[in-house]
Amino acid sequence: MKLFGTDGIRGRINEHPMTPETVLRIGMASAKLLRKLHQGRNMVLIGKDTRLSGYMIESALTSGICSMGMDVTLVGPLPTPGIAFLTRTLRVDAGIVISASHNPFQDNGIKFFSHKGFKLPDGIEKKIEKLVADESLFKHRPKGENAGKAFRLDDATGRYIEYIKSTLAKGTTLEGIKVVVDSANGAAYKTTPWLLRELGAEVISLHDKPDGMNINRDCGSTYMGALQKAVRMHKADVGIAHDGDGDRTLFCDEKCRLVDGDTIMGMCAVDMEMRGQLKKGAVVATVMSNLGLERHLDRHGIRLIRTNVGDRFVVEKMLDGGYNLGGEQSGHIVFLDLNTTGDGPITAVQVLNLMKVRNVSLSKLTSSIKLFPQVLQNITIQKKKDISSIPEIQDSIRKAEKKLNKRGRLLVRPSGTEPKIRVMLEGEDMKLINRLAGDISRVVKKYMSDNQGI
Repeated sequence: MKLFGTDGIRGRINEHPMTPETVLRIGMASAKLLRKLHQGRNMVLIGKDTRLSGYMIESALTSGICSMGMDVTLVGPLPTPGIAFLTRTLRVDAGIVISASHNPFQDNGIKFFSHKGFKLPDGIEKKIEKLVADESLFKHRPKGENAGKAFRLDDATGRYIEYIKSTLAKGTTLEGIKVVVDSANGAAYKTTPWLLRELGAEVISLHDKPDGMNINRDCGSTYMGALQKAVRMHKADVGIAHDGDGDRTLFCDEKCRLVDGDTIMGMCAVDMEMRGQLKKGAVVATVMSNLGLERHLDRHGIRLIRTNVGDRFVVEKMLDGGYNLGGEQSGHIVFLDLNTTGDGPITAVQVLNLMKVRNVSLSKLTSSIKLFPQVLQNITIQKKKDISSIPEIQDSIRKAEKKLNKRGRLLVRPSGTEPKIRVMLEGEDMKLINRLAGDISRVVKKYMSDNQGI
């Protein structure tokens, strides 16, 4: 039974695997495995975003974990990176985040962090999957006084905020900066506005009233129009947008131009290199990162190392190679010296501090980074198939590559979190890459539908 994708377990609520029955078993299986891995340690931390279904998933997970003799600490809504931070600083066995990130509220998911704050390796995930399917799982529950207990940690948000403030130089202030924050009605709805106000910034807070169903709805990092409008209306210096679980940050500069993860990595890498803080003179990004980022870094003597799509692959490569800056175009930025995963609030503070220290606007900071035009088309499919086994799709890719003539990049891949095929092209000629993306997408739609018998 396949449960884990590239970013934990995810699905539509009350459909497998996001049913109370399956989640209960996931809680039991993870607790059984953790008790075996960590002799004498006995606590799991659980946090969530603001989805209505979070209550149901939280209760089922807690019941499953406690039934296997482990205790649970509940922290409520908190950004994913906050859970990673608390997991390692509180020295618990594992952290669990209940979230489907940027997906609509009807979806939910479960992400695991090890006691060191990193996402679980594939081997541990496979062991959990095996235990979930094991019919003897229920025979291992302890009796009577050996059942687990659930506790609530009331100051989780405050602890996380104080830690982020401690990552800045003593006496740092953001006074004089007017910032609009779009929290996507998600997990960061308290954290980032509160954090920036405590640092002295003037904050206009958008989409900070979650009702369980409005998370990511026409707001946040997947819908930047509202942020751009607010920056213009309030004459703000900068706009910040998170996704539903707060591990992504995208920006809008004072001219209402969007600043994506590639640009964030580009300006932060050069600053860190100038200060002698960029380890190994390299940045880790994915195959989706823009060719313009690679050329910008190269001009400053910085290497770009690419991985498969997914922040877990970025972090794995960073750990393997000893690098301390990496991320994704989508806004997952990993400052590995500060946290173990993409951290939206930390990214926000780092960029605002750079503006303050340099005493320049965000548009000035990003002006030297010239990204290539890029087209990304998402084709929804009903059933995943191996695109390499479909000759017609491979033929359309080869034709497009020939027409690009090495003046751009092309990538066709399945999404790791949604039933979609992603078609990405970048190059100097916007009309050409639009046309080629359309050509490939039409072939994908034709041959990835269920009635083709492939």
